[in-house]
Amino acid sequence: MASAAEQLAANLNFGAFAKAEELKKRIWFTLGALVIYRLGTYIPLPGINPEALAQAFSQQQGGILGLFNMFAGGAVGRMALFALGIMPYISASIIIQLMTSIVPSLEALKKEGESGRKKINQYTRYGTVLLALVQAYGMAVSLQSGTGIVLDPGPFFLVSAVLTLVGGTMFLMWLGEQITSRGIGNGISLIIFAGIVAELPAALAGMLELGRQGALATPLIIGIFVLAVVVIAFIVFVERAQRRLLIQYPKRQVGNRLFQGESSHLPLKLNTAGVIPPIFASSLLLVPATIAGFSGGAGTGWLQTMTTLLGHGQPLYMLFYAAMIVFFAFFYTAIVFNPTDTADNLKKHGGFIPGYRPGERTAQYIDYVLTRITVIGAIYLVLVCLLPEFLISATGVPFYFGGTSLLIVVSVTMDTVSQVQGHLLAHQYEGLVKKAKLRGRKR
Repeated sequence: MASAAEQLAANLNFGAFAKAEELKKRIWFTLGALVIYRLGTYIPLPGINPEALAQAFSQQQGGILGLFNMFAGGAVGRMALFALGIMPYISASIIIQLMTSIVPSLEALKKEGESGRKKINQYTRYGTVLLALVQAYGMAVSLQSGTGIVLDPGPFFLVSAVLTLVGGTMFLMWLGEQITSRGIGNGISLIIFAGIVAELPAALAGMLELGRQGALATPLIIGIFVLAVVVIAFIVFVERAQRRLLIQYPKRQVGNRLFQGESSHLPLKLNTAGVIPPIFASSLLLVPATIAGFSGGAGTGWLQTMTTLLGHGQPLYMLFYAAMIVFFAFFYTAIVFNPTDTADNLKKHGGFIPGYRPGERTAQYIDYVLTRITVIGAIYLVLVCLLPEFLISATGVPFYFGGTSLLIVVSVTMDTVSQVQGHLLAHQYEGLVKKAKLRGRKR
């Protein structure tokens, strides 16, 4: 027999959605915030020559700057207010989380609960400002080194550009936090999601235009679309995959009644880290590449070498990208899931895994299983994220299109839909409680 939750999930319809006023407010707030973000990607920096910028960017968009531009929703190509995007915040989050595992004082803050989390978030904001200042200054200097990109080079342009770019990043960070608290879904992920989705129609139109001109073969275009569908299905399958550990609860006696022991499952996702590893890896690769990409041929030798090595399809770039994805898959899994705490909670509630003693042995077994499935999850992330690199290298597709963008879009969509379903279930539960109270009063 289906549970109450399953029955409610089966009965979800548009009528229930229309009655959920709180959910509709959250959705409208999220859409409004994303519209504001998109408008900001079209507000240019002061003192920029758009034609010279477009010409300089067209020479670099096939490299890693094309990936950066995709994450920023096209703001880099237009050198807009949000050109830095949300990447400085993600980089600061990486650094703070690494330090949390190393610095004892930060580790103690993490264990303090809500107050400690607020302090860590504050440190992350400070780190975001510092990283944004460095990246904004590097980007402003690189723009001045380009031929004709800046209309009036000088200290005034540097100051105004740095302040504008840093302000844009801080506004995006605040906007993401507002979406998370007052909207639907994770605000930071949704901002990246909106940037990718906004760029996909233009990329698809460009690909179809190249096919019409004969630059790309028709079978290749069809193959790309088929591959995209296969990758989406594969991502959905893996993201929903779980390894369930059997949890047994002993018989217990309450008064004169003896209750039979119950059993349940401890679900371990195959990809516990989700979309975080490729985003973290991309953000770290983009920090040095931002300066190198815009320098063009005017930079020093090591900058030109970096630009070449970090191009799509280059072995060193793919090696670093794969290694960082694997590292962050294990690192983030270790942060979000602690086998020792899980084993202690099971022991407190009388639960145990058959064949293993409660406590340390149970923690060791959970850690063993979690490590094995994380290896599979990391391999899955590497395969999906490196797919576009091999595609671009083999076929010469002139834009970034493939696994990383699809992974982010599909994962964020699944997470947002699950939160919408959760709000609808909560609304229906509230309606059932109100009906029960009214019936009780009538009786």
